[in-house]
Amino acid sequence: MTDRFASYTPGLEAPAAELFEVAPSDGTNLPQATRALNVAQSGTVRLTTVTGTTATVFVAAGIAFPVRATRVFATGTSATGIVGMA
Repeated sequence: MTDRFASYTPGLEAPAAELFEVAPSDGTNLPQATRALNVAQSGTVRLTTVTGTTATVFVAAGIAFPVRATRVFATGTSATGIVGMA
């Protein structure tokens, strides 16, 4: 398959090019910062952003929640089926 956009540099407003399953952890950062998170079951997600802010947010199932996250904590996270979008 040809990717007509392969020669373009993606900006933050571009759609995600990579997806990865997120295993919430109180001690381990994500393999890369996200552009957004998506969850299979709605709930809270406790996370740290690229600027170092830690907060708990509600994420609705099936909606890309735009956030540059570096960690998703197990403690304080009730959402399941979390996917990082980068």
